[in-house]
Amino acid sequence: MSRYISVVYDESERPYTEYPAKLCNYIAQIFQLKPGMKLLEPGCGRGDFIKAFQQIGLDVTGVDICSESLNYATDYDVAICDVEQDKLPFEDDFFDVIYSKSFIEHLHSPEKYLAEAYRVLKPGGILITLVPDWESNYKTYFDDFTHRTPFTIVSLKDAYKIFGFDEINVFKFRQLPIVWRYPFLNYFCAFISPFIPVRVKNKFLRWSRELMLVGVGYKSKDR
Repeated sequence: MSRYISVVYDESERPYTEYPAKLCNYIAQIFQLKPGMKLLEPGCGRGDFIKAFQQIGLDVTGVDICSESLNYATDYDVAICDVEQDKLPFEDDFFDVIYSKSFIEHLHSPEKYLAEAYRVLKPGGILITLVPDWESNYKTYFDDFTHRTPFTIVSLKDAYKIFGFDEINVFKFRQLPIVWRYPFLNYFCAFISPFIPVRVKNKFLRWSRELMLVGVGYKSKDR
């Protein structure tokens, strides 16, 4: 997978946008992430999200299986690690936050990662997982041939429970900043989504149809 980033995230096909900064600010707001918190992003890739969290003031570190990610890490650390084979190279109880987007579905067996995420989180630390919602993405899910494990609300919630997380919540999420600001527009998006072509390029239409899951859970303060 040495060329995954340069091929799948080629800048001519997926140029840099303001979306990562908007999403990270929104995530920080709703989950009360504060400057100075230690954040780990597995699957950090070219750094779109980790750089946005860094701009908010979080102390960021990345992990990726692809050495190409080092080319983008000009002012933050990235550890090259296969999370399905190796332990995360960090001490127990080290991070306040572990955030990933479009990462866990690439794992054949997410169990090793979830166990390691629990280990390296501090007591009271939060695991935030954004993953494509299988129910709304199944027709295009395997357009990315590295997708391995689909998730639904039920399966993601069970995964959090199995690995010991508390205060678990999993919900569906549209990747449209205007919907975050005006939640009633979710009804409009839901209404038009059955009429939207599967592989439409317009992002508003695409993200009206394709949903993400957001999973959240905390490491018990008593453990």
